[in-house]
Amino acid sequence: MKFRMNPIVKKDLQVTARSMRLSWGLFAYEGVLTFAFMLALLGIQGESRSFYGGNIYSYLVMLFPVLAISQVCIVSLIVPLLTASSISGEKERQTFDIMMTTCMSPFSIVVGKVTSAVIRILFFVLAGTPIMALAFVVGGLSWLDLLSFMLVISLYSVFLGSIGIFCSSICKKAIAAVILSYVLTAVICGATTIPVILRMLIGRGKPGESLLFMLFNPILFFEEYFMQVMTGESLMADELSRSDVGILTYALSRGTLWIFISAACILLLSFVFMLLASWRVNPLHGSGTRASRKKK
Repeated sequence: MKFRMNPIVKKDLQVTARSMRLSWGLFAYEGVLTFAFMLALLGIQGESRSFYGGNIYSYLVMLFPVLAISQVCIVSLIVPLLTASSISGEKERQTFDIMMTTCMSPFSIVVGKVTSAVIRILFFVLAGTPIMALAFVVGGLSWLDLLSFMLVISLYSVFLGSIGIFCSSICKKAIAAVILSYVLTAVICGATTIPVILRMLIGRGKPGESLLFMLFNPILFFEEYFMQVMTGESLMADELSRSDVGILTYALSRGTLWIFISAACILLLSFVFMLLASWRVNPLHGSGTRASRKKK
């Protein structure tokens, strides 16, 4: 069976490979990671000399969350720039109608745009592997943790890419789509905490089953992931007791189950955004059809 690559992915990767922006972007990415690594190393060394008599080897494990969080922040800035301007950029270049005349379905176009952005982000993550490997070698973590981090950052890229492509499908200007994608990401992270806050105010500090909304929160997802990697324990299990939450939330907070369920929820939310984007891109449902109806 012959494998057929999505034409959108193939075209975007060819354009990216021929551009010098990728090389300069990788250079800047490596520079930021190196700066974060050296800054964290100096901080650990200073703390060890002050409190631990100069023994820093047991505290070098803190290099991993510093570098990982640095990469998460960089990805949070880059992915919306790549995806939020994909559809709206086609409209600005007046190539959107040409793209829609191809044999590809709107959903295939949306998936291709998101996939190309995720692949380009993986270029950066793989380029930063040698620096991350230093943290794993001297920090006492396993290579399986490095592989799991690559999977987690890929999932996060899909989540941001789906939001970006949705904003790009509803905005005519690329800059408006980029700003809206940042705002929508912040709204999702904040909106998932509102039911928890309200439930704690009503239930005298007990969140109950309202914590299930936090399964869609990428911030809590990363906090739980780093807690599992660094200590082998669950943040949710340490913070919650059986009397504070419901039966379902208490069961999900045991071990690594929360991470897998949260990853599935975030992936489901990403799929919903891609479906909405494909619905907007579809000429039969999009804004172009409504505009033509108004003219008639």
